[in-house]
Amino acid sequence: MAATETVGARPLLPGLPDEIVVWEILLRLPPKYLLRCRAVCCAWRTVTSARDFLLAHHGRQPSLPIFSGDEAWILGVHYHNMLAFDHRAATEDDQLHAVARLDEAFQPLDSCDGMLVLINLATVGSSSCFSICNPATREHALLGLPWDFSVAGMYLHRPTGQYRLLLQPRWWGKVAPKHRIGFYVFALGSDQPPRYIGWPHTSFGLFGVPVRMRDSLHWCPVYCPSEGNQSLLHERKLVVFDTIAESFRRMREPTGHGTPNLFDMDGTLGIYTCNSSSEAIDVWVLEGYESEVWDLKYRIKLPVDKIRKEFQDCGDFWEWDFDAVPVNGGVLLLVMVEEWLLHVDSDGKLVKSFYRRCRGLSVSECRLKQSLVHHTFFPALEGYAVNSSPFIASVK
Repeated sequence: MAATETVGARPLLPGLPDEIVVWEILLRLPPKYLLRCRAVCCAWRTVTSARDFLLAHHGRQPSLPIFSGDEAWILGVHYHNMLAFDHRAATEDDQLHAVARLDEAFQPLDSCDGMLVLINLATVGSSSCFSICNPATREHALLGLPWDFSVAGMYLHRPTGQYRLLLQPRWWGKVAPKHRIGFYVFALGSDQPPRYIGWPHTSFGLFGVPVRMRDSLHWCPVYCPSEGNQSLLHERKLVVFDTIAESFRRMREPTGHGTPNLFDMDGTLGIYTCNSSSEAIDVWVLEGYESEVWDLKYRIKLPVDKIRKEFQDCGDFWEWDFDAVPVNGGVLLLVMVEEWLLHVDSDGKLVKSFYRRCRGLSVSECRLKQSLVHHTFFPALEGYAVNSSPFIASVK
C-alpha cells in the first residue's frame, strides 16, 4: 500500500516487516497516540501522514456519543468540554473523556467524518455563531452562514467530493423567514451562497441530529406542517435525505407511544421511545431497510425506585435525558439524571459505573468518529486556525 511504499530500506521496527508495523500496530492506535508516534522519526511521520493510512485509521475508530458541558475554570480561563463516552474503556475515568476543551459555550449540531458542526451560544444571531472543528487535528474555522439559517445536517456529496450542509430558514415565533421556505445546500469552502433545492412540504419541520446510513440522512421530525395549512402536525414517518441525488423521501416509522429518538443500531436504524406512564424505554430495530419492517427488540423497565434511592434530588422521570448505544448485540441506555450520568443495560439493570461532577452536561445526540484526515476546504474558511482559540488546552 502507498503508506508503506514511501518507507526506505531501513525498517520501521527492527525484526518486524513494515506491513505489520503499519497496518497491524500503528493503525490500531487512538489518534492522540498516533500523533505522538510522529515524533519518533521522519519515516514514522511520513507513514502516519499518508492519506490512505489516515482513511484506513479513521475507518477503525469507534463512533462515540458526544456530550456537551462540564464547564469549569483552568488557570483562570473558563472552558467548555466536549466529552465522548466509550463503554470499552478500562476505567470509569476513561469511559467519559474529553475530546476537546473550548473557551466558549459551544453546542454540537452534527458531526461528519470526525468533524463537528458547532453553534456558539454566546454569538447566536450573528454570522459568527456557526463554525466547524476537528477535535483530533485541532482545526477550527467559521462557516460564514447567514444567522437566520439553521443546520439540519452535514454530509459528503460523493459525486463531487464536497462536504455540504443542509440548511433551512429559522422561524422566529410567528414571523416568516426572509428566505424562501424550504431547504438549501451549502458547499464548505465555496464562495457561493446557499443553493435552494425546494420545499418537500410533507417533510418540512424541525429536526434533531440525523443518522447517516446508505448515503442518506435520517431524522425523526419534531413536527411537520400539514399539507392543507401551516398548523403543526406530528407525523409518524421518518424523513430521509438522499445525499447523492439531494432529494427527500419518507420512511415508515414504528407504531408506538412517546417521542421517537433515532440512533444507529450496529449498522441499521434503531428508535427508542420513552413511556413515562410505565417508566420504560421501548427500543425498535429496523429489520428490513427496503421493506421498512420494524421489530420491538427491547422494552427496558428502568430501575426508577433504585435510582431515586441512590441518587437524591434526581427529579421526575419525564425530566431525565436518554441516549442509546449498541453494545455487543444489545443496547446500553445512557441516562442523564441531574448531575449524574448512569448506565442501564438492556435487562433494565443499573450498571455499577456512573459519573458525578457532570454540572452542565447535556446529551447532544451526535456521534464522533475521530479522524486525522486533512480536508482542503478547511483553510479556505474564515478564521481558520490550528491549535489555537477556541481550543485552549490539549486533551491528555
